Amino acid sequence: MKYAVMVLRSVEATAVVTVSYNSSGQLDSFLSSLDNEIRAGVRVVIADNASGDTAETQRIADAHGAQVLPLSDNLGYGGAVNRAVASLSASVDAVLICNPDVLVGEDALDTLRERLDADPTIGAVGPRILNEDGTLYPSARRIPSLRTGIGHALFVRVWPANPWTKAYRSENQVSARDVGWLSGACLLVRRSVFEELGGFDEGYFMYFEDVDLGYRVGRAGFRNRYEPAASVVHVGGLSTQAESRRMVRVHHASAYRFLANKYRGPLLAPVRAVLRAALAARAWLLTRRP
Repeated sequence: MKYAVMVLRSVEATAVVTVSYNSSGQLDSFLSSLDNEIRAGVRVVIADNASGDTAETQRIADAHGAQVLPLSDNLGYGGAVNRAVASLSASVDAVLICNPDVLVGEDALDTLRERLDADPTIGAVGPRILNEDGTLYPSARRIPSLRTGIGHALFVRVWPANPWTKAYRSENQVSARDVGWLSGACLLVRRSVFEELGGFDEGYFMYFEDVDLGYRVGRAGFRNRYEPAASVVHVGGLSTQAESRRMVRVHHASAYRFLANKYRGPLLAPVRAVLRAALAARAWLLTRRP
């Protein structure tokens, strides 16, 4: 089997990192999808964000041969990933970052690793991510700009086929290509690039940490590559789209943080003020009770 050959050659150089916050109910399926890789020697680290179910997480990890990295505080997704990557041995040069509600497809890690190894200009490579119903999960998109971001935000619900949303959403193009950013639900990063950039920006507790990482990968002169020949299933993809009111507000706050950092400087202060007000208004409209 092709994958087994790859693992024997690069087992010491590849690791998998996931984050758990009371996510023990998802971990058995996630780790089961990686059983072949774990048996071959790929290290899997579960960063636990001060959960209440750490004992169950440890039991499941032990059953699959994974490692738990307990954290004393809830650092958010990016912060926990950063700690897990820092805990890996120096021999690891590529890290698959995954949500715990992802099922990694057969040969997916093999395919991603081969793509990363084939081109040193690639800083991160991501698979095709599917929802449980077979639809595509949002990934492999352009970096949002003021024009596309505002147009998408204003019209996506009332005019789904608007040109700004079409420009922003490109995951329906099922072809290998360079993209602006890859979903943090599942992507393989070159460790040297990840660490050169300081990992995920921990100022994003939730949402947009993957957009920000992709933006910084590109600015550093590396490429974000979409590789749909590798496929994973995001089991929680559909349910997370029906977000709570708090999550909608956090999402909009993170969107503002990203765009404000991208469009900084005193001359753009009026633009940022309008953007902040517009995003706050949109969050209020989406979260008001019927």
